[in-house]
Amino acid sequence: MEIKLIKNNKKDFIDLLLLADEQEDMIAKYLERGELFALYDGDLKSICVVTMESDEVCELKNIATYEKWHGKGYGSKLLNHISVYYKGKYKTMLVGTGDSPWILQFYQKNGFRISHRIKNFFVDNYNHPMFEDGVQLVDMIYLSKTL
Repeated sequence: MEIKLIKNNKKDFIDLLLLADEQEDMIAKYLERGELFALYDGDLKSICVVTMESDEVCELKNIATYEKWHGKGYGSKLLNHISVYYKGKYKTMLVGTGDSPWILQFYQKNGFRISHRIKNFFVDNYNHPMFEDGVQLVDMIYLSKTL
């Protein structure tokens, strides 16, 4: 297994990024200003983008694993890698996500704790209704992790 920091041609990973963020113009808002990490185990399995939000805070903007590799630990390995990578550079890592029990559980299992909520984020910022496990996403739930 290998995790690479991707510096060029980040848009080449758009198919995987769209699994976690369905709208390409939303991805464009953070992709070029963020650092992109790709996890390979033979071939590409998982990817994430982290942005710098302040001197003390970075934000995980996107993390996605191809569906056939869900439950194999790739996302957790990638989260662990970026937590170690950013430790000492930032005090806190944030992540915003939909109000989906399995996603919240994934982040909490990886050391994140619920921080706050942005009401109507998905309704106000996306050009179509977004659903996770048959439930429409409305509010953005933010979680934080001390690095």
